[in-house]
Amino acid sequence: MNFCIIRVNLSNIVSGRIVMGYLISASKEHCAGSVFRKVAGVIALFCIGWAQSGDGGLLEYERNTIDVYEKTKGSVVYIESRRSLRGLSLPSGTELPRGSGSGVIWDREGHVVTNYHVIQNADSVMVFFDRDKQFKAELIGIDSTKDLAVLKVDAPENLLDPVRVGDKQDLVVGRKALALGNPFGLQKTLTVGVISALGRQIRASETRTIRHVIQTDAVINPGNSGGPLLDSQARLIGVNTAIVSRGGANTGIGFAIPVHTVKRVVPELIEHGVVRRAGLGITTLRDKASELYPGEGVVILNVPQGSPAQAAGLRGVSRDSQGKTIVGDVIVKINDTVIRNNDDLAHFLEEQVAGDLVQVTVKRENQEHIVACTLVQIN
Repeated sequence: MNFCIIRVNLSNIVSGRIVMGYLISASKEHCAGSVFRKVAGVIALFCIGWAQSGDGGLLEYERNTIDVYEKTKGSVVYIESRRSLRGLSLPSGTELPRGSGSGVIWDREGHVVTNYHVIQNADSVMVFFDRDKQFKAELIGIDSTKDLAVLKVDAPENLLDPVRVGDKQDLVVGRKALALGNPFGLQKTLTVGVISALGRQIRASETRTIRHVIQTDAVINPGNSGGPLLDSQARLIGVNTAIVSRGGANTGIGFAIPVHTVKRVVPELIEHGVVRRAGLGITTLRDKASELYPGEGVVILNVPQGSPAQAAGLRGVSRDSQGKTIVGDVIVKINDTVIRNNDDLAHFLEEQVAGDLVQVTVKRENQEHIVACTLVQIN
């Protein structure tokens, strides 16, 4: 007696995929190939229809996208910054919108994370959970060097759905990335792409850059700023902040502040209102502010009396008996890190802790000197 058994992996049927098993024969002769194909085809069609009947034929990729949206849409808010009108024939206290963006709920205490540029120069900020659920926000703290700000709203607990926060190791080029926000005021808009690159650098101001930035091709448009960049596990992996565009619309190149930077800055802003950082406790000359020192490095302008920097022997700018300006020390390296400008100095110090002893290499009268200096806490 000849018979065939078609083995089907049921676990793969449930996930929407069919993996046909192999042919088993009870006789010495295997079942005919044509018979196998016909039977397998019938079973495959039946199984595919059964597997898709419960979710409308969604692909696994689509199911994941929907799942991420459903899990995180309650964590995203619409932010409107307002300016008071003064000197016009309007009632006192009249405010008009001046800009908008997105934000993400950080915790159940009502803290909301957004971009600094979204609320910059605002007289007041409103946070919208839905069109009919809006609350005036309190500004808790800002870090303009990272384009981050923390707001707080006194909203009912049932509206506060904090986002899950990922980790640095979740950042991998090619990984799925989803941007959720309010582009052009269109609330809770989702776009999907991938992490296109890591370690990008964008400008936060004329003198400071933001480093280690995520690049993504998930569509980001004006109004997405401050909203979350998410991974396929519905975890926050970045805060959307900027795009490369000549006309203001998306060109497939967007940027997000990485999650490890967000996790370092936000708790500091919540607790202290500012980010406390380690520093040398000195004043430096602005890059290319004068022709005092045209080379690379950071010119020390002033060393406070009684500071660790003075105790270490660092020297600032001074004047000779004829009133001529004399450059003292120019910082060119700290430990093994080359310091070319104030931006390099700031980024190095961000990774340090007050109380650390560092080796500062300075140029003084065309000679290099190494000075051991203890870092202090600065705001």
